[in-house]
Amino acid sequence: MTMIANIALRAGTSSRLSSTIASAFASRGSSWNYAQSGSSRRFISQSTANAMRFVQYRSSATGDKQRLGVLSEDGTQVSDISDRYEGDLITFIRSGVSLDEVKAAVSKANPLKVDSVELLAPVTNPQKILCVGLNYSGHCEEQNKPIPKEPMFFSKYATTIVGPYDNVIAHSITDQIDWEVELAVIIGKKAKSVTKANAMDYVFGYTVAQDISARDWQKMRNGGQFLIGKSMDTFCPLGPAAVHKSLVKDPHQLAIKCSVNGVEKQNGSTSELIFRIDDIIERVTQSITLLPGDVILTGTPAGVGMHRKPAEFLKPGDVIDSEIEGVGKIKNKVVADS
Repeated sequence: MTMIANIALRAGTSSRLSSTIASAFASRGSSWNYAQSGSSRRFISQSTANAMRFVQYRSSATGDKQRLGVLSEDGTQVSDISDRYEGDLITFIRSGVSLDEVKAAVSKANPLKVDSVELLAPVTNPQKILCVGLNYSGHCEEQNKPIPKEPMFFSKYATTIVGPYDNVIAHSITDQIDWEVELAVIIGKKAKSVTKANAMDYVFGYTVAQDISARDWQKMRNGGQFLIGKSMDTFCPLGPAAVHKSLVKDPHQLAIKCSVNGVEKQNGSTSELIFRIDDIIERVTQSITLLPGDVILTGTPAGVGMHRKPAEFLKPGDVIDSEIEGVGKIKNKVVADS
């Protein structure tokens, strides 16, 4: 069984979750392993009980207001837990509610069919999106750069965030738009001066991210500063769910890959991370306080368009598939700047 297939994309900036997407969360699809087949990896589903996969969504049944829900174990239904948490994952995280309480709330909810809702990004307004550059060994090698001795941090604005099946705008001011699939960490509680020994206690969960980049603005314009090249609107698709850390046995042993128009471009493993999640959190919190809902993009493996020969860049009509073992898959269409 492969992961999500035949996702229905809309021409606008959002898309409804089609019934085929539910198969990614089927009872035998709550966690993922991969099998080697030549140079490619095939994802194989396995069962996980009591999955805690949190989604933010809209539905005509709820007046198109943002809601917070939990996916059923087979992925076919969404149980609403919005009333107590204002329909917002960050509010939920700040509440400190236990997973047992969540399960109790889900048991009393009247679930909606997943194909009747529109999934939003699982986090829609974090205070910070922190990114780590050059954090995969293969990504360093494809640029002929040495392994860094300390991490390179940069940021993206929250206005970059779009949902797991939303469109990415090909802004008219750039013609060098690139892909970067990344494992995103969602912070679970206020973190200041944290040590590596307990850094993972501050993690709530994980989601899939695309760190879309305008390479000309990142590398050659804006005085060499990353901000504009990384922070154009729609340049951070996230989703499909915030997967609670209890479901991810080891975030440093996950297959990660990206395809464009069905052609595989990136295929790596989070085992290649140079600076691991606990190390990143320790380093950052020596000077910057992380807050519940803050997002950390941990880096991308080899295979980005800029360093291909010849270089490849995204254009309107292209479709990007981004997938991480045990976390999920997102699918985003590139559209012209209106």
